[in-house]
Amino acid sequence: MGLLERCQELFSSTNLYEVLGVSKEASEAEIRRSYYKVSLKVHPDRAPEDPQATEKFQVLGKLYAVLSDQEQRAVYDEQGVVDEESDVLRQDRCWEDYWRLLFPKVTVQDILEFEKKYKGSDEEREDVIRLYVQHEGDLDEIMASALCCSQEDEPRLCGIIEAAIKSGEVEAFPSFTQESDKKKRARRKRADREKEEAEEMQKKMGLSDKDDSLVMMLKQRQQSREKNFNGFLSDLEAKYSKNSSKPQKGKKGKK
Repeated sequence: MGLLERCQELFSSTNLYEVLGVSKEASEAEIRRSYYKVSLKVHPDRAPEDPQATEKFQVLGKLYAVLSDQEQRAVYDEQGVVDEESDVLRQDRCWEDYWRLLFPKVTVQDILEFEKKYKGSDEEREDVIRLYVQHEGDLDEIMASALCCSQEDEPRLCGIIEAAIKSGEVEAFPSFTQESDKKKRARRKRADREKEEAEEMQKKMGLSDKDDSLVMMLKQRQQSREKNFNGFLSDLEAKYSKNSSKPQKGKKGKK
């Protein structure tokens, strides 16, 4: 079974961009970031409850290998097909090693420095406005996708969106302007529950107070962090490491 068929079977779509949640015009950095987020959700070590996690993870690795290769991506964009015989999709590649090479460990200090620069920046504003348009004002989706974001940041992000609506930069989606109090309460309740799940996950991982890791940073700042553990971890690590070196690619196969 080819890559496109596997995508259909595991992700209900043969559109490689759709599987990653990006547009066909997405930049390399956007594709990289989205690949990280999606693959982290199905990483075998992080999704033990999903019996297809390993298969999904491997397929996502192949998908990213195609879209990160200029020639392969050009063929897919023009013809809607994937060269299954190319070296970038060779069967003997260890996709977990490939993933780790793309996304090396990020230290606590790296994240704190990034967050300090990111919050309140033009880049953050652009990201928030893009998410607002992409999700048509659905604040649940915006809050789940925004970087460096916890429940306490919601009023600030709403302010960014409201200013953009007032200036005419974006349209006023009813899902944002007319959001019910019930939905707001549900989001807050969900954030509280996810906070508890993050703490439980940390206990299961057996981490100590001396661990210099992303998880421990979350623990140390947990009172001000109410966002989902995996979401916060993946968003920050993917964003921060987007400029890290790319793995070497094998020789291209014949088209």
